[in-house]
Amino acid sequence: MGKHVAHIVWDWNGTLLHDIDAVMTATNASFAELGLEPLTLERYRDLYCVPVPRFYERLMGRLPTDEEWEVMDAAFHRHYREAARNAALAAGARELLADWHSAGLTQSLCSLASHDHLVPLVRTHGIDGYFARVDGRVDPKQHGKAGQMVRHLAALEGVSPERVVVIGDAVDDASAAAAAGAHAVLYTGGSQSRACLEAAGVPVVDTLAEAAELARELAGRRPVSGLN
Repeated sequence: MGKHVAHIVWDWNGTLLHDIDAVMTATNASFAELGLEPLTLERYRDLYCVPVPRFYERLMGRLPTDEEWEVMDAAFHRHYREAARNAALAAGARELLADWHSAGLTQSLCSLASHDHLVPLVRTHGIDGYFARVDGRVDPKQHGKAGQMVRHLAALEGVSPERVVVIGDAVDDASAAAAAGAHAVLYTGGSQSRACLEAAGVPVVDTLAEAAELARELAGRRPVSGLN
């Protein structure tokens, strides 16, 4: 395989999995338990950030205590598991994955979703065979993706970072790509607004098809040293 052929690292939640409706349902249900006002999708996308406790800081005016964070996190995931049962793959995602694989190109999956929940879910959607590697979060206290992305790329055999393109729906995906010396393309169908994504200084697209096409163009450019 040529040195300028892209390897795509896909994000899961909000990118391949169209779960923003489930996220909003779970967020507002957990907020109700805590006496917080519900959010609109627009406000959520404007405020959301990683690490997630900082997102709560934007809402509360202060960082949550460790005890508050445990309650918030548990409440969100309890409601999310119920709301996400019927979440489908993003429009065109299955076909894109299949076409990329059929063309002899490589791709993998790196997510902050719990590894133990991610792997069977990817298998349930019938797309596990398209990925060279699937990595979810193994440390419950991990909030950011940078270190995980570095380890993910290091574990991929024969893939150099300069031909890797990370496709995700949050600025944290671009930060993780930069930390690993890879490129990034951000997708507007997930957790953050276009304005937030554009602040990362990487290409922003409205469809996953556009993202995959850009990945072909970005492969082989000089490694990324950091966000603009």
